Amino acid sequence: MNEQPFELIAKTFQGLEEVLAQELTALGADDIEIGRRMVSFKGDKEMMYRANFSLRTALRILKPIKHFTAQTADEVYEQVKAIRWEDYLPADKTFAVDAVVFSEEFRHSKFVAYRVKDAIADYFRERTGRRPSVSLTKPDVQLNIHIAETSCTLSLDSSGESLHRRGYRQEAVEAPLNEVLAAGIILMTGWNGGCDLIDPMCGSGTIPVEAALIARNIAPGVFRQSYAFEQWPDFDADLLERIYNDDSRERDFNHKIYAYDNNPRAIEIATRNLKAAGVSKDVELKLQPFQQFTQPREKSILITNPPYGERISSDDLLGLYEMIGERLKHAFTGGTAWILSYRDECFDQIGLKATVRIPLLNGALPCELREYEIFDGKYPDFRREGGRLDKREERRRDDDRRPRRESRPGDRDERRPFRSDDRRPRFDDRPRRDDRPRREERPSYGDRPRREERRPRSGESYPERKRREARERGEKKGE
Repeated sequence: MNEQPFELIAKTFQGLEEVLAQELTALGADDIEIGRRMVSFKGDKEMMYRANFSLRTALRILKPIKHFTAQTADEVYEQVKAIRWEDYLPADKTFAVDAVVFSEEFRHSKFVAYRVKDAIADYFRERTGRRPSVSLTKPDVQLNIHIAETSCTLSLDSSGESLHRRGYRQEAVEAPLNEVLAAGIILMTGWNGGCDLIDPMCGSGTIPVEAALIARNIAPGVFRQSYAFEQWPDFDADLLERIYNDDSRERDFNHKIYAYDNNPRAIEIATRNLKAAGVSKDVELKLQPFQQFTQPREKSILITNPPYGERISSDDLLGLYEMIGERLKHAFTGGTAWILSYRDECFDQIGLKATVRIPLLNGALPCELREYEIFDGKYPDFRREGGRLDKREERRRDDDRRPRRESRPGDRDERRPFRSDDRRPRFDDRPRRDDRPRREERPSYGDRPRREERRPRSGESYPERKRREARERGEKKGE
């Protein structure tokens, strides 16, 4: 008998919600709705396992077990105590509670977590005379309670350790880019292996590693040692092993990823991380400052995350960004560059017109991901020749005039349905291979050696959709 689908929530960073929704669509999830820093969907146990194993832009996968309203901590206590906890938590197991609270009624998230723990402990004590223990390090069952004003959702955390901890990172430089954010940025650009990719300031190699995993569709879960759902009473080891050994979406990667940095220590760390991820052959790593960047021989996309002047800086931050603009203008003609940064004054020093601007959060910093199309000659000539920049400039001006609302984590009432159409990746000009040979032997789930390469879905990229919507709005105005 097939299992009935149930509600699931994938948490992510602000700005990555639509990319995550596209990933869930490709996985076959149902009833996808976008909220703030989360995407809700429905699926069965296999979908929950696959979401943890395959999603690149999810931080954790939650399984809600109760929605309720409460105005006081005592009401939270009573609602939690009314749950049949033996269905979720054996008395001999350990548990922990994580509370996320955005409410005028509840001021202290830790106090909410304590009341949830008290309710669970009292439930077992009154019925069995003994109670499960609380463990702050590697608990058997992890719970999450989210409160938005008086709307409360209590969930089982199926992931455990955050999914951004892939397992391949051996070491990191100062202020490394989060793996989930790096993967989200790459997917936003529309790149999935159809041309060369360059990161001229690669640091510990997060963008090159995530790009290689995307190009070959290596699921990020192949490096994980465990998930929280493995401790649940209904854990299906055979199902997880089948998902782990499924290589039906593999594809070849016939281009190259180039990663440069001017710090010898960063190159050493990136080398180890690339080797641990099994993608060394796809990435050409080189000690080279951005000042020596030269015109690529092949069609390429450039994605990089320079210093912001916050957690990590340079002796001349504005001069660094001026140099980046100069190198792009003179050594990346005909290419497309995507730059993630924080300060407007830094972007101003680049001296180029951004064709797309996407707000993102990098930690607590409100950053922007900007696209630059590097054309040869003067801007007016480029426009007269039919360049796309003028159309996107109109969209950029519209975005600048539109007031931006202060972002806040959302609740269930703010969700909106996600609809996808037939999408085609921007940089992928290669046909799919559906007759890929399968490997004769797959390792058992318990051994979990690192696997080789895999392959992603196709789809309209985030900026492409934005441009199409702007073009449709312009045509409508002209009617």
